[in-house]
Amino acid sequence: MRRRLRVGVLFGGRSGEHEVSLMSAASVIRAMDPEKYEVVPIGITKDGRWITTGDPLRALTEGLVKAGGRPVALLPDPSSQGLVPLAARAPVPRDGPVEPVDVIFPVLHGPYGEDGTVQGLLELANVPYVGAGVLASAAGMDKAIMKALFRQAGLPVVRHRVVLRRDWETRPDRVVSEIGEDPGFPCFVKPCNLGSSVGISKVRGPGELGPALDLAARYDRKLLVEEAVPRAREIEVSVLGNDEPVASVPGEIVPSREFYDYRAKYLDGTSELIIPAPLPDALAEEVRSLAVRAFQAIDAGGMARVDFLLDGSSGRLFVSEINTIPGFTKISMYPKLWEASGLSYGQLIDRLIELAIERHRDKQRNLTTYEPDA
Repeated sequence: MRRRLRVGVLFGGRSGEHEVSLMSAASVIRAMDPEKYEVVPIGITKDGRWITTGDPLRALTEGLVKAGGRPVALLPDPSSQGLVPLAARAPVPRDGPVEPVDVIFPVLHGPYGEDGTVQGLLELANVPYVGAGVLASAAGMDKAIMKALFRQAGLPVVRHRVVLRRDWETRPDRVVSEIGEDPGFPCFVKPCNLGSSVGISKVRGPGELGPALDLAARYDRKLLVEEAVPRAREIEVSVLGNDEPVASVPGEIVPSREFYDYRAKYLDGTSELIIPAPLPDALAEEVRSLAVRAFQAIDAGGMARVDFLLDGSSGRLFVSEINTIPGFTKISMYPKLWEASGLSYGQLIDRLIELAIERHRDKQRNLTTYEPDA
């Protein structure tokens, strides 16, 4: 009988998207085939502690002791490749068996999870993991770097400006003046390193700019200000693969609010997801092609969702952003698009794990010591 793979599902984290991660992880864990996988839930608290056993989902909301969670760590030591138990009241390893895992499935959104930090730890530990590597994760998290790479790859992006929190706090008049000139109003203000529409505001004029920058500055030291696309339609495409990525059918989001903010995504439940998006065939193919190019522009791997803005006045198409760990909740677009493309939720999880192991094996071919030619 074939041995089940031990899959560590990693969720929670030190991020403004902590609660979104819990919802995604619950869906992933429920969908994993128990005949194929032995699931090892691994929760990360808001203060960064790793816990497993018991009920980690409950432990993150009710506390470690009450839910029976056990503190663990993944050491940056490739000889262990597993979870090391920690002493209950101190962040030091204690004697006990190492719990090996075959692959890690990160369902972490935002900083300290989607930005390359956890991926770097997993690389040091030499454990296969689902999703993009260190570079792509970092580039995909930072909207300013992401747009620079998109522009370098010849992808269409909206006019935008990066504002440092320090500049906004020390030279506010100059910042307001510069934004008024380019990109102008209306515009959107966002934290550069966050997702799920946390900290985002639509700004219609100079009077609304200050509160929007203050809000975004609560979450990041770098802020992105980008022009608002007239009568924008929000189109999304899911991408899957490593060196030969493929794109799903496009979908369209019709927000229940003025734009697709956190409440519209996760709380209202009334935003409309139209799959496939009502687009002419040629435009749908262009969207899919651009999605793959965006995936390749940051050297992504495994999975990503690429978001577009379609100008309702001119018909121009813009690549908005890429999400290297897209949402996996029951209402999330990433799995829904693949389901519409012929890949069920369970099959999608299988494929992502296969891709993680495939990429890890390929990386093991790399020499780590210099071997001169004979």
